[in-house]
Amino acid sequence: MAEVLFFLAAIGAVAGAVGTVSLRNPFYAVLALVCHLLALAALFLLLRAEFVAAAQVVVYAGAVMVLYVFVVAYVGGTDEPLTGSTGVSLRFASILFALALFAELTIAIVGTGLSALEGEGAGAPAGYGTPAKVGELFLTKFLVAFEIASLLLLIAAVGAVILARRRAGLADTGEISVGDVMRRPEVTAARAEPGSMIEAAGPPQR
Repeated sequence: MAEVLFFLAAIGAVAGAVGTVSLRNPFYAVLALVCHLLALAALFLLLRAEFVAAAQVVVYAGAVMVLYVFVVAYVGGTDEPLTGSTGVSLRFASILFALALFAELTIAIVGTGLSALEGEGAGAPAGYGTPAKVGELFLTKFLVAFEIASLLLLIAAVGAVILARRRAGLADTGEISVGDVMRRPEVTAARAEPGSMIEAAGPPQR
């Protein structure tokens, strides 16, 4: 039963990742990323890392995805691309990197992954997946990687907002001062004719 759940979660994770980078609609891409994160949480449950699975759902599939839903809603207007057309050299380099990654994953799966299916796998060390162990790894071994990932999430959100402003033409709007507003013709025409303060106060009240 565990093998069936593993393959279902693995297929869901791969399909969600492919959908995230291939879908043109940003809302659908965010939903595909949510499916990917939920599939990863299922894989963590199979590894008996309940705390990591809960953090995956609450933090990433919950809070981070809500942030990106707001960013996507702010960007809007999916008819026009955010970037220009890429050159031939960049497309060729991306194809080479994709083929290299595919070859690496194929070698890893065929060489070691398939042979491990018949075994029970390596035993989990003491404290595996507990909050204490996760916090220790975050603050020691994976501190730099964790901070870089947080910085990349922030840069991606800020970059999406900047690109949306440039595409909508909001970057060259300039600032309007109070003096500019008061010097408009309609505002000037609405002003009363100049007079003394006594005349402005009206007739005396008896």
